Amino acid sequence: MFIILKIQRLVEKLMAETKKKNSFNLNSLQKLNNPEILLAVAVVVVVLMVIIPLPSFILDIFMALNLTLSIIIILTTMYVNDVLEFNVFPTLLLISTIFAIALNISSTRLILLQGAAFNVQLVKAFGNFVVGGNYVVGFIIFIIIIAVQFLVITKGATRTAEVRARFMLDEMSVQSMSIDADFNAGTIDEQEKKQKQNDLKMRTSFYGNMDGAAKFVQGAVVLGIIVTVINLIGGLVTGMVIRGESFGSAIKTYALLTVGDGLVAQLPALLISTATGIIITRSATKENLGSDVVKQLVRQPRALFISSGLLFFLMFLPGFPKVALFFLSGLLGLIGYVQYTNLKQKTTSEKKVQEEKELKKRSNAANTDDLLHVDPLSLEIGYALIPLADQDSGADLIDRISSIRRNVALELGLVVPPIRIRDNLKLTPSSYSILLKGVEMAKGKLKMHYLMAMETENISEKIEGEKTIDPTFGRPALWIPESERQRAELSGYTVVDAPTIIVTHLTETVKRFGYELLGRQEVNQLLETVKKTHPVLVSEVLEQAKVSLGVVQKILQNLLREKIPIRDLVTILETIADHLAEANLDILTEFVRVALKRQIMNTFKTPNNELFVVSIDPEIEELLANSIQTIGSEFQLTLDPNVSHSIAQKISVTVNKSTSLGVNPVVLTSRNIRIVVKSLIENIDPSIIVLSYEEILPHVRVENVGIVNFHD
Repeated sequence: MFIILKIQRLVEKLMAETKKKNSFNLNSLQKLNNPEILLAVAVVVVVLMVIIPLPSFILDIFMALNLTLSIIIILTTMYVNDVLEFNVFPTLLLISTIFAIALNISSTRLILLQGAAFNVQLVKAFGNFVVGGNYVVGFIIFIIIIAVQFLVITKGATRTAEVRARFMLDEMSVQSMSIDADFNAGTIDEQEKKQKQNDLKMRTSFYGNMDGAAKFVQGAVVLGIIVTVINLIGGLVTGMVIRGESFGSAIKTYALLTVGDGLVAQLPALLISTATGIIITRSATKENLGSDVVKQLVRQPRALFISSGLLFFLMFLPGFPKVALFFLSGLLGLIGYVQYTNLKQKTTSEKKVQEEKELKKRSNAANTDDLLHVDPLSLEIGYALIPLADQDSGADLIDRISSIRRNVALELGLVVPPIRIRDNLKLTPSSYSILLKGVEMAKGKLKMHYLMAMETENISEKIEGEKTIDPTFGRPALWIPESERQRAELSGYTVVDAPTIIVTHLTETVKRFGYELLGRQEVNQLLETVKKTHPVLVSEVLEQAKVSLGVVQKILQNLLREKIPIRDLVTILETIADHLAEANLDILTEFVRVALKRQIMNTFKTPNNELFVVSIDPEIEELLANSIQTIGSEFQLTLDPNVSHSIAQKISVTVNKSTSLGVNPVVLTSRNIRIVVKSLIENIDPSIIVLSYEEILPHVRVENVGIVNFHD
């Protein structure tokens, strides 16, 4: 009573201050009309109900509200299409459980205090009308409800929640990697990735919370049993000892009130428990529970026909309700017939569509246009490598190949067309072939269920294995069993699996020959992208200066041929516009390279801003410069083939000599002969990089590690 008086005085004081300050106006009332405030007030009221006695009519309202809330919850769980639509359920479950406990305590207080004068209508209705005033029948029904709820629904829901939470936690890393793989493959954008990751976190959090929330319901059931026993025993003691009632009168009064109160409390709890079981056992579908149950339950007409026949047979057995069985048998038979008719029509329609597809497929096979089509880029594999591309068995080769397009676009600015994968029985079982426009550009051979171990500079221990050659870079390697992977990695080897070998080889092939994939159509798509942000620039180059797509294509191909990124199309187009008077495409390309020197230096310099170079003797440079002739729009070298070959050999030897010492140099020469020097060594060693002096940034330190001359 002291606490109640303190609360009352505090409220009166606050009301007085509010009136004094004249702040209780319409705006204050509007602020109270807020779901957050209302929920907070409701939680506080529920907690205070445990302490403060409630009048009978208030308790009636709250009990009706509890029953209504439980009905709304169970119906909501049936109609949501996804658990995330009702992710507040664990918290709501806790609040409703506390609310039910508070009501139970409040009703127990009134039953013990008032006895026969107890006047909560819902409790009396359940005690008199629902169980017919017979407390024995009421106790039996109450015990059955408790048993069903505790032993069947709550126990099953608790175990299901525990298993579901554990599975979701185990799957979280796998699903997170799957989202990252989809993003890397370009199938989803950044916003979709964040949305999927957020949904995954919310779903995992939901089932984790449900694991704990289900135990609230289980505890509430046990508490309901305890409260019922306390009501009965406490009521008998209060009635017989304090009020002086006879045992018969006390047992009748308090037993009926206890049963009524127990049923009022357990009916909402039963609905809440059922809702918990429903939402935990929901499968991942896009429809509500009712639609799923109806569709899946009547999907098989044979099951309906057999059930109808069985009910029809039971109708002729003595003692069975013939009217009810006849009605149900006819209803199931009618539903089965309708479903069978619909299924037959659907099958006929699908068969017709399939026949049309087959006819169209045969027609397309006879179409010579398709026969003339050549895939820009394709990968052919032998039949032993087919499991690597089988996504149903968990293989990720296709996903990893899809990521090549994204990686090449980010690195070079080249949009690679879709890479087609198909099996080829003409290949040896463990071989693969990479085709560019139908022509084989690279090939390799794998050993299934084995890993390839490649030596590095930090080998601490030699390992045993079957000797082979890395198909991508041509370096010596070993085939080792999968069980030896950890030992090989600890010994300093680089260990890769079969899909990684194919993806790496395919990536390097695309980088080497990617310029051949850049046609006029692809160039036009790139220019359309630039036009969205720089329309004046594109208009100046293509429309005012009338530079053809072929010229732009040739310059971009020249850059890609030497692995120079073309992502900065704005700079490339501006350079072309600045040097429109230059008709020679090779010279125009050199101007573009100079404009892109920051990107070029960033690609070939060391992290310490060093550039190791091999220079060319001025005598050779002068000889090459005097041998250049312009034919059409390109440079041609008119030099004796033996001399050209000798110069190319000397460049290759000098570069390789430095490479063997742990340095990766580039060849440095003047801009006017850079292109012909690159063409000289292209056939001997295409990996050698040739730069001009104009492409060097001022802050980069140039270290000369060799000179190419005639006297070596």
